[in-house]
Parts: sequence; C-alpha cells; structure tokens
Amino acid sequence: MRKPRWWAELALLAVVYAAYTGGRLLVRGDEASAVEHGLAILRFEELLGIDAEHPLNRLFTGVPALGIPADFAYASLHYLVTPAILVWLFRRRPTRYRAARTWLMVSTLLGLVGFTLLPTCPPRLLDPAYGFTDTMAYFSAYGWWGGEASAPRGLGGMTNQYAAMPSLHVGWALWCGVMLWRYGRTPAAKALGVAYPLLTTIVVMGTANHYLLDAVAGAAVMGAGLLLTPYALRLAGRVRGTAAVSRAAETPRVVEALPVVSGGCETSAGERIPGQRSVTTPADDTYSR
Repeated sequence: MRKPRWWAELALLAVVYAAYTGGRLLVRGDEASAVEHGLAILRFEELLGIDAEHPLNRLFTGVPALGIPADFAYASLHYLVTPAILVWLFRRRPTRYRAARTWLMVSTLLGLVGFTLLPTCPPRLLDPAYGFTDTMAYFSAYGWWGGEASAPRGLGGMTNQYAAMPSLHVGWALWCGVMLWRYGRTPAAKALGVAYPLLTTIVVMGTANHYLLDAVAGAAVMGAGLLLTPYALRLAGRVRGTAAVSRAAETPRVVEALPVVSGGCETSAGERIPGQRSVTTPADDTYSR
C-alpha cells in the first residue's frame, strides 16, 4: 500500500475537522430540549447511584490546585495530544496510520450525529439549584477562557454549548490511549495510554462539562467507529481505484513510431546491402543462357 502523503493527510484532516466544527454549530438544539435531556441523564444516574459529577465538581471547585489544572487540561489537551499522536503514528507507524486515522474520523462524525439527535445541556449550565459550579467560569481569571465552555473570551458564539452527548473529549482520549498502549514500546507510553483517558473522564466531570453517561457514550461512539472502520477503508479503496481507472481512460496514449533501420532504403531479393546487388558468377551466367 502506498504511504500516505503528509500534505494530503493534512488537507483531509482539516476538511473533516472543519465539517465537524461547522456541523456542531449548525445542529444547535433549543435550550428547553437540551435542559430536559440533561436533567433526564442526571436523574437516571441518581437512580443508579452513579452520579459522580457532584462530588468531583465540589472537589475541583473547593481545591484550586485541582480545579485550575483541570480547566487547563479540558481547554487544551484534546487539541494538542490528539494531533501529536497522529503525527507520531504517521512518522513511526506508517502502516498503521491509515486505519487509525480512519477510526478517529469515523467516530468523530458519529459523535456529530449524537449532537444532532440528542442536544444536551451540560451540568455547568443547569440551574444552580442542582448544585453544579462551572469551574472554567469560576477560575477564568487564570486562563484564556471565559464562561462559555473552553472557547477563548469573546468567542463563545463559535461553539455549541449543548454538544455534551457524547463526550468526544473522552472519545478522543480513549483513541489516544489505545494508540499508545498498542504501539508504544516503553512501559511509560503504555502507562500513559491507560492514564490519559481515565484522567480525561475525571476532568470532564469535575469541571461540570459532562455527565458520566456522556463519557460512556463517548467510549461507545469510539467502539462503533472501530467496527465501521474496515468498511470505510474498503469504500475509500474502491473510490481510489475508480478514480485511477478514470484517469487512465482519460489520458491519451502516445505511441512512438519505431525508427526505420534501413534509413529509408529497401532491399530486394539477393541484396545484402540496400542499393548494392550481389555479382553473378559465370556459372549463373551460363545457366541463364
């Protein structure tokens, strides 16, 4: 299989991410339905006794030494670690890169479907009566973000704050963890592969940006993307093959004329050199008479 070209990969990833970001903005749900979905998730977690968001959020709010680093992690790591793993795979594991990249893209697009079908209000945007504190707004003096998710101050309109289900922060972190565990050669890389998705899950809940079930849905989306990756790769292969055949059919074939060895002279029977006849023998002359 031909090694991917870096410039083509960069363009492809940029197009997919632009489509994902634009799609998030276009599929904003209305506030009432988003709040209803968020409360339904919270009640279901309370019924099961798995509402870990409350104690984590209280801990992060009460201990700035935890809350501030968690806010920085939430606002930046998925933009830094995920591209870094992609570049590492491209350079060090080129035979594995195409499948890994396809898995990430398919899962991301599936996440966009989730945002469309189930706009969800994150815990931080619920009424304060429900006991959540938006740690990013609470500690905004320490970072570049404001009170609108992880967007820089003044750019809150460029993000969909109701895109909480599924959590692609957790989904992308899980993808990074699998790549580090599977292809990392050192114990430190494998340990980081386990720690990174777990810490990301704690961070998204402690900062009140996601529910526990958002994180579970993020992992489920990555699982579905993994199952669909072989089909996406086969489809891409057929498209490339069709395009190659089409280009070959459209390219005119140039047939070069063979050089004339005799330089334009022709020989006839009995001639060894063009234009020069062999000398007849006396016997031949006698026989002809």
